[in-house]
Amino acid sequence: MPQNRIQFQKGLSLGEFLRQYGTEAHCREVLARWRWPGGFICPECGHKGHCVVGPRKLYQCNRCHHQTSLTADTIFAHTKLPLTTWFLGIYLLTQQKNGISALELKRHLGVSYPTAWSLKHKLMQVMKEHDDQVPLNGVIQLDDVYWGGRCRGGKSGRGSPNKVPFVAAVATDYHGHPRAMRMSKVKGFRKTEIAKWTLKHLDPNAIVVSDGLACFKAVAEAGREHYAIVTGGGPNSVTIPELSWVNTIIGNVKNALTGTYHAIRATHLPRYLAEFSYRFNRRFQLEEMIPRLGYAAVRTPPMPYRLLRLAELH
Repeated sequence: MPQNRIQFQKGLSLGEFLRQYGTEAHCREVLARWRWPGGFICPECGHKGHCVVGPRKLYQCNRCHHQTSLTADTIFAHTKLPLTTWFLGIYLLTQQKNGISALELKRHLGVSYPTAWSLKHKLMQVMKEHDDQVPLNGVIQLDDVYWGGRCRGGKSGRGSPNKVPFVAAVATDYHGHPRAMRMSKVKGFRKTEIAKWTLKHLDPNAIVVSDGLACFKAVAEAGREHYAIVTGGGPNSVTIPELSWVNTIIGNVKNALTGTYHAIRATHLPRYLAEFSYRFNRRFQLEEMIPRLGYAAVRTPPMPYRLLRLAELH
C-alpha cells in the first residue's frame, strides 16, 4: 500500500535541528538573516554601514550612531530567554501535528509555566497575524462551528453561554483537494459578522459553498460567489460531498484541541485555532516551517504579556 507523501514526509529531525540552531551564535546569525535578508539597515536613517558593540551586541549605525538590538520591535522584544530556547519552542510548535500544551512546553524548555505560556502565545500570535493577511482563494467550503459545551445547570444547544462561535473555511483546488484553511472566532452567526469576516478573509474571486444557515447569505452580499446547500439535521448532514473537507477538518481540530489542552479560554481560542491552521497550511514542507515562522516573527510587533492575557481576538 503506497504511503501518503505528506503524512510520511521526512520533516526536520531533532538532530538536524540542533545542528542548524543548537548554539546562541547560530541562532543570532540566522535571526539576523531573517530580519535583514540584504544586510543590516538602520531603522532611523536607512544606512547599511554598522558595527556591533557592547555586551548586548547592539547594532550601531556608522552614520547616525543609532543603536538597536537584534530583537527590537519584533515578537522577541525585551526577552530574557536565550535565542536557543525560542528556537526550540518554534521547533516544538511547528513539528507537532496535534500541538503542544504550555505545560509540556515548560518541561521541554526548562522554564516556568508563565514563561512557556507567554512564549507559546506569542508564537501563535505570529501565526494568526501572518495568516490573517492572506485571503483564501479558490473554492471555499464554509461552515459554522461552536467550541465548548453546556455548563452544569445551564442552557444547552446554540443558546448556551459556554459555547464560543467560530467560522471554519477550507480552500480547495479545482480537483477538490484541500489547500488551506482558516478558523476565526466571531461574535455570533449574524449577517454583519459574516460579511465582515468575508471581506477580510476571502479573495474577491473566491467561490463559496456553505450550508443553508441564513447568515451565510452575507457572503454573496459581500461580493463573493456563493452557493448554499440545505443539509438538514442529523448525522447525514456532515456527509455531503461538497462540504466533506470542512467537516473532516473541524472534527480533527476539535479532537486535537480536546486531547492536547486541559482547557481553553474563549479569549485565547483564536490563537489556538490559528496554530492548527498555520501548520495545516504549510504541511507540504515541514522542514521549511521553522524559517518561515521565524521570518514572520521578526516582522510581527511586540506583544507584551499583559496584552496576551487581556486581548480579545477575533
